Amino acid sequence: MVLTKSTQMAIGSAAPDFSLTDTRDGQSVALSDYAGKPVLIVFMCNHCPYVVHLVDALANLAHEFAESGIATVTISSNDSASYPQDGPDKMASLAQQKGFRFPYCFDETQEVAKAYDAVCTPDIFLFDAQHGLYYRGQFDDTRPGAGVAHGGDLKAAGLALLAGEPAPDNTRPSVGCSIKWKN
Repeated sequence: MVLTKSTQMAIGSAAPDFSLTDTRDGQSVALSDYAGKPVLIVFMCNHCPYVVHLVDALANLAHEFAESGIATVTISSNDSASYPQDGPDKMASLAQQKGFRFPYCFDETQEVAKAYDAVCTPDIFLFDAQHGLYYRGQFDDTRPGAGVAHGGDLKAAGLALLAGEPAPDNTRPSVGCSIKWKN
């Protein structure tokens, strides 16, 4: 496991468009499907201890956000040839096991991760209704083996977005495993 910190995309940056397949049902998912709606995009995978640590809290927060009008799309960009546990079939199984009510898409070409400058799992991006970056940072201040994940940082950002407050400027980068790039 290589600990990696997310890079900091500038607040207000436009979300790169994408079209990927949701491993849960085989349906196409595109950023344009969420026109006029805030959207949380999380780059994650099945095996990273940092994702395993927070996946239940992330699912709960995503479901809570959905009730408030913030959509969630999760994406795995890991090389599934080298990391088969992060392939589409295993992703679909995890989504079912955890009760995801949001897409879990596979970025086989890794082009979406590159477009977002995503570097770690989890790598978290919260966009406003015009798909300008509002928050990029950590889920919360817990880490595997140190506290129970609660999503406090991301939840606070989501609530501030919904309240029409300015984007937070004192964020801490997400940390986790590096995305497993193809050679």
